[in-house]
Amino acid sequence: MTEQAAAPAPHHAGPEPMTGAQSLIRSLEAVGADTVFGIPGGAILPAYDPLMDSVKVRHILVRHEQGAGHAATGFAQATGRVGVCMATSGPGATNLVTPLADAYMDSVPVVAITGQVSSKAIGTDAFQEADICGITMPITKHNFLVTDADEIPRVIAEAFHIAATGRPGPVLVDIAKDALQARTTFRWPVEAQLPGYRPVTKPHAKQIREAAKLLAAAKRPVLYVGGGVLKANATAELRILAELTGAPVVTTLMALGAFPDSHDQHLGMPGMHGSVAAVTALQKADLLFALGTRFDDRVTGKLDTFAPHAKVVHADIDPAEIGKNRAADVPIVGDAREIIADLIVAVQQEQAAAQAAGDRRFDYGQWWEQLNAWRKTYPLGYDAAPEGMLSPQQVIERIGQKVGSDAIYAAGVGQHQMWASQFITFDKPATWLNSGGAGTMGYAVPAAMGAKAGCPDAQVWAIDGDGCFQMTNQELVTCALNNIPIKVAIINNGSLGMVRQWQTLFYNQRYSNTVLHDGPENDGKGPAAGTRIPDFVKLSEAMGCHALRCERPEDLDAVIEKAMALNDAPVVIDFIVHQDAMVWPMVPAGVSNDEILAARDVRPDFGDEND
Repeated sequence: MTEQAAAPAPHHAGPEPMTGAQSLIRSLEAVGADTVFGIPGGAILPAYDPLMDSVKVRHILVRHEQGAGHAATGFAQATGRVGVCMATSGPGATNLVTPLADAYMDSVPVVAITGQVSSKAIGTDAFQEADICGITMPITKHNFLVTDADEIPRVIAEAFHIAATGRPGPVLVDIAKDALQARTTFRWPVEAQLPGYRPVTKPHAKQIREAAKLLAAAKRPVLYVGGGVLKANATAELRILAELTGAPVVTTLMALGAFPDSHDQHLGMPGMHGSVAAVTALQKADLLFALGTRFDDRVTGKLDTFAPHAKVVHADIDPAEIGKNRAADVPIVGDAREIIADLIVAVQQEQAAAQAAGDRRFDYGQWWEQLNAWRKTYPLGYDAAPEGMLSPQQVIERIGQKVGSDAIYAAGVGQHQMWASQFITFDKPATWLNSGGAGTMGYAVPAAMGAKAGCPDAQVWAIDGDGCFQMTNQELVTCALNNIPIKVAIINNGSLGMVRQWQTLFYNQRYSNTVLHDGPENDGKGPAAGTRIPDFVKLSEAMGCHALRCERPEDLDAVIEKAMALNDAPVVIDFIVHQDAMVWPMVPAGVSNDEILAARDVRPDFGDEND
């Protein structure tokens, strides 16, 4: 996230008398916020009166504060700008906790504005009082409690700056009701008071040179790319570096689209459900070039067995991430875009030196022979569905093929999330939105709503499960009433699919509390006709949406095409799929990535070429 993203819009106003609430709205206008997702209530109500008069800030009235938070996250992920949500005190504010934790885990720039009881009542257990600053301290990058109306412009400017710069993240601004009601004098621009906040963006030249030397000497390097590359708008630089070196690239779940899936150097996604080639490349590498990634447990598996032969170059804007999980031989602190740009120059110098000396540095020929063999032997794939039934992977793959790589896809959490990451081709940045670190069910619909509000000309599809959909589908009402025509594909297998998969594999097929319908539990066919509760078609129509259902493979293309043609309201498609499909490959939790299963009971044999 570049610093320019947080810079206030040019706006110079002399002292102007107004209320704190008016000052809040003027401050939002001054920082360039044009969309706010929220719900009014007692403590925040003073802010909603001047909000009604703003011609620059659009407020979208959501149906639940969780929806406001996820919508702000989806807006930020799709646009690269700060997302904004607003709620009242007490339960309104606490309903933002989950989306704030979600944004914190995935480093998404969000500013949440909450009302608070009057300053004299703070600490008295007043009606709808909650210490939201205390509650959210571990899950926000920073938070503020404002009790003086004069402080509102400065705090808003600082909140947006903190959220968008350095490692992005959520910032909460809690404003006492009497501060919103008090008279104040609005001044802009403001002078920030952040003496201890100076994110390092420029990398150290010596570390860059050392990293380039390691890359030159390596025989089995991997560019291990995380979401920080997307946050830094460094995808163009990444492609130049990758093509310059010829090294293989893996992109984490949060980095899909940072490097084109269709590029020949892309091995896929690493991790628990990553491609065999990507997972094994990391295991067998002699150099991990980690860019904007945090060595998450879902990528590393059993940490002390991860990439045992590899030296590590770890580049990240957050120094706290370097060495947290894996020691770095060359640590580099800085903005990913600046790091990669400097690396390109250093690598060119190393290549020139190698050519002049006539040596074989940057020779990855044997490595690519092995990588291509793994890709050919263990490609991503899936079993056909039972006769006459839909395969969930087939549905998601076909949506990606028909809709294309220009669309924005937001996924819920579970099997459908993993299948979407595997079978949709992501060739462009900011086209894949999901809850990676927190794994928040219910993310997809409101995040898609936020993305569509921020990118109204883009096609936006939510790939959701029937479990996730039932957590936040009320935001379809918001979409219908605010002309936000998203598409929602419900992958309906009648169960909590990923939990059911674990029960199948690790709990002797004891399906405790994972069935979501009242039909036969173990017939392998999902919800039977006439037993769907709720009926998603009727429910969606009641919320002002077009609603379709698809149960047969032969109808798949026609249903997707019909959904694509309907653009005057949200569209929901209930895809009835069989319930026994599982996500492969898989590294079971807590084991080494060497134990990856390409399919059930299929463990690849990689030999001992690096042992």
